[in-house]
Amino acid sequence: MKGLTGVINYGAGNLGSVMNALKRLSLPARFVSEPGELALGPDGGSRGAFSRLIFPGDGHFATAMEALEQSGYAEAIRAWIAADRPFLGICIGLQLLFDSSEETAAPGGGEVKGLCVIPGRVRRFPGRKVPQIGWNETEAAPASRLFRGLPERSFFYYIHSYYADPSDAGVKAAEAEYYVRYCSAVEKGELAAVQFHPEKSGEAGLRLLENWADYR
Repeated sequence: MKGLTGVINYGAGNLGSVMNALKRLSLPARFVSEPGELALGPDGGSRGAFSRLIFPGDGHFATAMEALEQSGYAEAIRAWIAADRPFLGICIGLQLLFDSSEETAAPGGGEVKGLCVIPGRVRRFPGRKVPQIGWNETEAAPASRLFRGLPERSFFYYIHSYYADPSDAGVKAAEAEYYVRYCSAVEKGELAAVQFHPEKSGEAGLRLLENWADYR
């Protein structure tokens, strides 16, 4: 029994697609209704019903981060990850794990911090044709649990204007290329996050979700 997957609903899109993909895999899931459901006990275990957590969605870095801070989800997510509980970030759910993003640079200086879980910065693609929309070849790290059973090079569906640039190359689980070669997935302990949308990536995406469901 893989336990119940919580899907964070903070007002972003693509949530229905994620739930449908989990249903196809017969993985029990429901939306997290409020941050208190993610509370952890003294041993680091969840006091609530959830065994694992998915943070999906798209949108603007600063707007999403503000929503997380005001709702209390930011603190709950940091605590969940610090306890090494299974976590999967998708699209903006990857980018917000980092320290900051060029998307938040405001006129006159100043920028919004991310969750600061993974050291590094989110940068804008340097080319003129932005965002990247569509399928792109993705090269997985040989030892990645997330991509287990998939070809070393698989195609996944992307839509984004910014990419993650981790300070520690050791967290990279996959890379893709669009104007620059960039990190498209990270993996550290029970934490995983992807820039692409596995829920929109056909059989390869379903296999990746199934691999993640085997964490811990």
